Amino acid sequence: MVRDLRAESKRFSEKLKKIKVTLFDVDGILTDGSVYWDGDDLGFNRSTNTLDGYGLKMLRKAGIKVGVITGGNSIGVLKRFKDNLSLDYVFMGNEDKREAFKAVMKDGYKADEILYMGDEFFDVPLLKKAGFSATVPSASHEIQEVVDYVTERYPGQAPAREVMDLIRYEQGIIPEIPDFEG
Repeated sequence: MVRDLRAESKRFSEKLKKIKVTLFDVDGILTDGSVYWDGDDLGFNRSTNTLDGYGLKMLRKAGIKVGVITGGNSIGVLKRFKDNLSLDYVFMGNEDKREAFKAVMKDGYKADEILYMGDEFFDVPLLKKAGFSATVPSASHEIQEVVDYVTERYPGQAPAREVMDLIRYEQGIIPEIPDFEG
């Protein structure tokens, strides 16, 4: 049975209503965690889910800042998240993600206004600090124990979109759906 995300969002209403910034790990959250060699020009690359990409666009359009914090450093990640999706924050190349989180806070955001989603041990400091935190079912039990929410969806199946939909439902963000005749 699939979770009713509208009902789930109510469980976290107080926290979700405060969110002004959403930050996501890349490998294992916005990708299935696979990394492949794409040649000397492009280096290591990943595959992302378009449901997550559209969710990021919806949040940005609604005025919520969106970003990624990844220990990886690839041209493909930079092009997808900075160039293609125009995210507000793209931090790459450092597994110690605390400085990136602090940089977002220096922009005037409080920790309880930031959502963070990650799946690895180096994500734990951010998961503990964020106002709302989430991970995927394949994350270690130690990771799952420190977050607010564990998605039903696995990496590669748009787990970040599941979390973005929780925010949408609780903050009343409704995507524009044009009429066919319009």
